Amino acid sequence: MSRKQTAGNKTATPNRKLPAPAAAHRRVRSDHASEKAEDYVEAIAEQIAASGLCRNADLARRFGVSHVTALRIIDRLVAEGLVQTRPYGPLELTPRGRRLASRCAERHQLVVDFLLALDVPRPIAEVDAEGIEHHVSPQTLERFAAFVKQQARGGG
Repeated sequence: MSRKQTAGNKTATPNRKLPAPAAAHRRVRSDHASEKAEDYVEAIAEQIAASGLCRNADLARRFGVSHVTALRIIDRLVAEGLVQTRPYGPLELTPRGRRLASRCAERHQLVVDFLLALDVPRPIAEVDAEGIEHHVSPQTLERFAAFVKQQARGGG
């Protein structure tokens, strides 16, 4: 079936050009590259909010990875200017890291709210949002937000 055909052989004209496969795969690779950084800065912000500080061991425990794996990711975050640390001290987010963590938390919550509006049970919505949030475009997030807002107004 061609791109312009849909089920039942009805012709549909897409209102936007689909990305070339190579471009789509490049975007997914890019999303995967930033996924860990986003998860870690969001986790650091949550841990600091919950207990006042965050240590490498907190992240290793949260993500179910070794201390060494968490340390490697933290080193990468330091190199990217998202996290500051000192020997035996807690982790701190830089202003750039705090902005990223805030954007990630907002995006995560929007995806959860969207899934809840579709009547997905909260535990499933929370888990599914962890994957979706890293791969959804800003345009799609805007549509999620519009849908959630419409549902809240009773426009279902």
